[in-house]
Amino acid sequence: MALDLRYTGYQIQDGKYDLPGLPAAHSEAAQTLCIYLKDERVGVEVTLLYGVLSDCDVITRSVKVTNVGRNEIYLEKLSSACLDLLYGDYDVLTFYGRHAMERNMQRTPVTHGRQVIGSNRGTSGHQYNPYMILAEHGTTETAGACYGVSLVYSGSFEGSVELDQYDQIRLVMGLQEDFFSYQLKPEQTFYAPEAVLSYSAYGMEQLSNQMHHLVREHICRGKYKDQIRPVLVNSWEACYFDFNGEAIVNLAEQAAALGVELLVMDDGWFGTRDDDNSSLGDWIVNEDKLGCSLTELTKRVHDKGVQFGIWIEPEMVSENSDLYRKHPEWAIQVPGKHPVHGRNQLVLDFANPEVVDHIYEQIAAVLRQGDINYVKWDMNRSLCDIYSDSMVWQGNVMYDYMLGVYDLLERLTQAFPDMLWEGCSGGGGRFDMGMMYYTPQIWCSDNTDAVDRIRIQYGTSFAYPLSTMGAHVSAVPNHQTGRITSLNTRGVVAMAGTFGYEMNPALLSSEEKEEIRTMLATYRRHQELIREGDYYRLSDPFQEEVAAWMSVAKDQSQALVSVVRLSAEGNPFGTYVKLKGLDAESFYLEETTGHVYSGMTLMQAGLLLPMAAAEYEAYQFSFKKMKEAADLYDVLRNKIS
Repeated sequence: MALDLRYTGYQIQDGKYDLPGLPAAHSEAAQTLCIYLKDERVGVEVTLLYGVLSDCDVITRSVKVTNVGRNEIYLEKLSSACLDLLYGDYDVLTFYGRHAMERNMQRTPVTHGRQVIGSNRGTSGHQYNPYMILAEHGTTETAGACYGVSLVYSGSFEGSVELDQYDQIRLVMGLQEDFFSYQLKPEQTFYAPEAVLSYSAYGMEQLSNQMHHLVREHICRGKYKDQIRPVLVNSWEACYFDFNGEAIVNLAEQAAALGVELLVMDDGWFGTRDDDNSSLGDWIVNEDKLGCSLTELTKRVHDKGVQFGIWIEPEMVSENSDLYRKHPEWAIQVPGKHPVHGRNQLVLDFANPEVVDHIYEQIAAVLRQGDINYVKWDMNRSLCDIYSDSMVWQGNVMYDYMLGVYDLLERLTQAFPDMLWEGCSGGGGRFDMGMMYYTPQIWCSDNTDAVDRIRIQYGTSFAYPLSTMGAHVSAVPNHQTGRITSLNTRGVVAMAGTFGYEMNPALLSSEEKEEIRTMLATYRRHQELIREGDYYRLSDPFQEEVAAWMSVAKDQSQALVSVVRLSAEGNPFGTYVKLKGLDAESFYLEETTGHVYSGMTLMQAGLLLPMAAAEYEAYQFSFKKMKEAADLYDVLRNKIS
């Protein structure tokens, strides 16, 4: 309440600072600015850490607090970034949602008072994403000034924007104050999670691409950071809990026949788990259910020419489990109070290192049993009833819980470096840069309906690249909405992500199977462009009658345009979509139709869509730059002949 920090010095260092136990951007080419502050009376030293990543126009911020006094101190509020704008007329963009409908973009004027988003649920959460944009009023995708701020953290957070009595704006991003009162003993140090900040003078699409570059190059790590991801089929919507080893092998055989590269065995393979009432915490293969060992099952799947993956939920425990019966004190719950359940489960006390060690040994033992190529890491409920049996001071629990999660992720990803890890939290409930540091892709939402996914992926794209968005083609009628869309439309939408399937291939017709083979060939032809290209939003699917987006190669040599109609009516107008990011002075060949357009024409006049024949119809256009006039001459000559 009476802290008086005074400047004592600064230092500029080559390379990017690290945050012990926390995810943070990495770059050997970056520089670090350290600003040193101290309160002699209280005995507190504070270092403000600034990382400068010039290749993506990003500045990172963190705070290091050390107790150099003789008594313990208590951190009640600690934010990672504060941005002050002394004048201007701004809007704030936030990304709100709920389970199965995450990251809807909301734009509101900054008005007097304090506008706050955040989570006190122990996860970044479905309700608000830890990313905010301040944009000058009138800023569009291609014009106007805007600032983006994201927290590289997966736990409780708070972001706020305040307009004061002098019309000055302050944006603050950091840890949530609820349930946070961190005890720091003498000689102990505390690190705030990292915030990343970027600025664009040319609208929000440039800001997005700067953030995308940051995530791809400086947040994600490991083998799959720059590698093509395998196309997968997940067993969940194919059979839920009702499967055995033979069903998994049959699913692998069907997948292989379609050209799918990876089969994922989802929830239900461990303990005695045939529904969601038991066995979380008992990470022991249920060989009776599978009819074989995991080693045998993985070999049989690989023999079909398909890679193999599994689902885990390491942070959870069921009351009906051997682990809970042996260690009920390892669950987060208030002594003597009936605990609040979510999906019939409790949360393990990852603030307790003994719990983290136990779960690590169990999961690692499973992963050593066979040639496993992929792990989906899920987390299906929030934290509440905050209490740790291992701690005297309870104000440390929420933050130390996240340190435990990150510790387990770090140990597992380092122990199994060839594994592809995918994050998940009831779908997209923990879709943040903190998780992307360990898992290069995250299941974007449990809602796989193509029309809803267009809007979910639209909001997600403001901060996160397509390479991080888990997106799959599912069966129809859709299991979440009951909506029926064509296989082509579902494929076009899922290609704006990591791509895969949530269905049983055995139930498909021969025509649908052939369509999937064609779809896979299309995706593989463009997968590097989708993963690495600059991304452009061509329409607002919340406001317009079509959803349109595109990816453009860095050298502008090729582009993939995707469009989905969101409405249908009689005697419609012609619909044009204006493209972006092309070379205005060059000509482009549309590879399907053979039509040739100038880049200027495509960006200024637009591309005329075919007349609609059905609701939710989708189209893809693949453009290739013509390098020389001779290329154009050859195309025209072939057309004439």
